[in-house]
Amino acid sequence: MFNKTVPLGERLGALSRARELAVPYLPAEQVAAFGAVVEAGEDRRALSAEHTVVGFFGATGSGKTSLFNALVGEDLGASSPRRPTTSSPLAAVWQPAGSEALLDWLGVVDRRPRDGVFADGAGPLILLDLPDFDSVAATNREIATRLAGQVDVLVWVTDPEKYADKVIHEEFIRPHAAHAAVTLAVINKADTLRDADRNLVAEHFAGLLRADGLPRVSVIATSATTNAGVDELRRAIAEVARARNAHTRRIEADLTAVTEPWAKATAPKEVAPAAVRELSAGLARASGADDIAAATAAAYRKRLGQVTGWPVTSWLLRLRPDPLRRLGLREQPDELGVHRSSMPELDASRRAVANSAVRSYAEATADGLPGAWADRLYDRAEGVVDAVPAGLDRAATATRLPAQPSKAWSLVAVVQWLALVMALAGVLWYLGVALVPGVLTPLLGTDLVPDVEGWPVPTLLILGGVLSGIVLGLITAVFGGAIGSAVRSRTRRALRRQVGQVAEELVVAELAAVRQDYREFLRQVSLARGRRP
Repeated sequence: MFNKTVPLGERLGALSRARELAVPYLPAEQVAAFGAVVEAGEDRRALSAEHTVVGFFGATGSGKTSLFNALVGEDLGASSPRRPTTSSPLAAVWQPAGSEALLDWLGVVDRRPRDGVFADGAGPLILLDLPDFDSVAATNREIATRLAGQVDVLVWVTDPEKYADKVIHEEFIRPHAAHAAVTLAVINKADTLRDADRNLVAEHFAGLLRADGLPRVSVIATSATTNAGVDELRRAIAEVARARNAHTRRIEADLTAVTEPWAKATAPKEVAPAAVRELSAGLARASGADDIAAATAAAYRKRLGQVTGWPVTSWLLRLRPDPLRRLGLREQPDELGVHRSSMPELDASRRAVANSAVRSYAEATADGLPGAWADRLYDRAEGVVDAVPAGLDRAATATRLPAQPSKAWSLVAVVQWLALVMALAGVLWYLGVALVPGVLTPLLGTDLVPDVEGWPVPTLLILGGVLSGIVLGLITAVFGGAIGSAVRSRTRRALRRQVGQVAEELVVAELAAVRQDYREFLRQVSLARGRRP
């Protein structure tokens, strides 16, 4: 059951918001239907709430106008030479004060004030005799269709010959099935039937109405010729009018009818976290995160080798291209604080990986959405695909790449140079002894090449310097390999975090907006139907 504590004004406002949310998703005619209900409801509430508007709708030959005259007590058409047939609405108005604006809104020009009251307790009342809704004249059908959406109470008048007409039920009665609370059904010309047949026809008509979606509408058999059933119909109209809420019930029925397609709809579940992780992983592969991480580790090892390797050979490392610069990446921001990149655009294979990741996530996000919202979500996903390459490039350039060894390694460089100086000292010693022996005599005397445990000191200097430099270089290379692995892992994690942010901004947030629109749409529809979520 609907929660009737939701005020009608709030329900109309909710439908208006639902309409705004539906604009990008639903067909124009459905959005227009929302707007029509909102506009009609607000307009009707702004007009006389005292008057109940009852419209008589019928097919050609049903005797609708004759029945209308019988209820009024006078042939109003006969007193108007301009209305030989029911080609324009005619209003019989009881207690007309305050009805002018309402009749203007209804578009009824021919207005006939009536003395007294229509029936005890009926209050201010407007009966409308309307053009035949099956008229061959298009304008007559348009008038009947328009007013069927505006009057407070609908009276369907038919006769024994046309009450089962398929066109009448499918095109006119069934579309207004939600208005059962403000609908009356009449079998006119009942005098043409035998008593036994009259009840059978009425019951059959009631069964057809139930099939149309009006289970509680009773059928009144009338005859404008004999006045049979006219008083019963008068009482039925008075009973509806007596509550002074027919216009409210009509608006509520309109709200129910226009939102019926979403009556049983449920909001989609949250997207599984695994889908987000798969999206980030796919975009990380497309961005070349593993390649960048490997290049960062290789750059670290190269630079560490340049700093801590044996000086005699470490300069050769400078001749090798830097792995990061070969990728077009700079690990430090420029003078403006901006990371730059000259990385090439995603190739076809990596673009395919990115597209596949986005589309797979779109499928997961579309789960639980109806067709219109799912289609719109896929459209947005296609737009997102075009923005992904630039986003991945931004993720790469925004990531700090720790390829520069710590300054603490400079101590190892000092030791390496000391070892080299020691080796060079041994070499120079031998050269001095061999080429200029007199130079060392003042320092060493006659023993120009002293020894230690049988090892010449210059030889010890050369061996010590060379071996310590080589061994120290090998040790730092081992450390560099281990640290490089850590750099690779750390860089990969940092890149994936940046790619995850890109995925969140470009893909997740963009597609989540569609799901949020649908959730909010359903919430507003629920309010419009009188349910407070």
